[in-house]
Amino acid sequence: MAFELPPLPYDYAALAPTIDEATMKLHHDKHHQAYTDKLNEAVAADPALEDKSISAILSDIAAQPKKVRDNGGGYWNHQFFWETMAPGGGAPSGDLATAIDGKFGSLEAMKIKFNEAGVGQFGSGWVWLIVDGSGELAITSTPNQDNPLMGDAATQGTPILGNDVWEHAYYLTYNNRRPDYLKAWWDVVNWDKAAARYEAAKA
Repeated sequence: MAFELPPLPYDYAALAPTIDEATMKLHHDKHHQAYTDKLNEAVAADPALEDKSISAILSDIAAQPKKVRDNGGGYWNHQFFWETMAPGGGAPSGDLATAIDGKFGSLEAMKIKFNEAGVGQFGSGWVWLIVDGSGELAITSTPNQDNPLMGDAATQGTPILGNDVWEHAYYLTYNNRRPDYLKAWWDVVNWDKAAARYEAAKA
């Protein structure tokens, strides 16, 4: 069964001015669509992949060709990314807020470490807040379209938040100012979704 491009959970302009409408249209309709199409091409070329979920493919990614890795990661990462954001922003609450304070000292301290990891990711990639194998929150980054679910990731875990630091995610508004983008991005984080992911990971 072919993978399908998921629709955005909000309008293209819903995250403006943090992420403008033109960037959202380009990012979703062109970039995410391309990853979806190329993933389907790769899966069609290998009958062993045809009935596998994207999560199953990613967990065994070391055994897959580069086309599956790049486009499978791109497909999953972007679907996760759209759901990580929502109009209005806010702040975490409940168990996730407690866990952030306990691990990092405060929400602001966590944001600083997250943004530093995003700035420090050389070239294209992603920055993540995850629940690691010990059940603790951790911040990590991955190159290209890799993610912490991949079986050969340097730091494995369950993603709670993820931000895309490829230039196409922010260049129209922020040009090459990745730090400005990372700082502004917190205004559109969907903390309700993050809390639900945290609860599922802990369960």
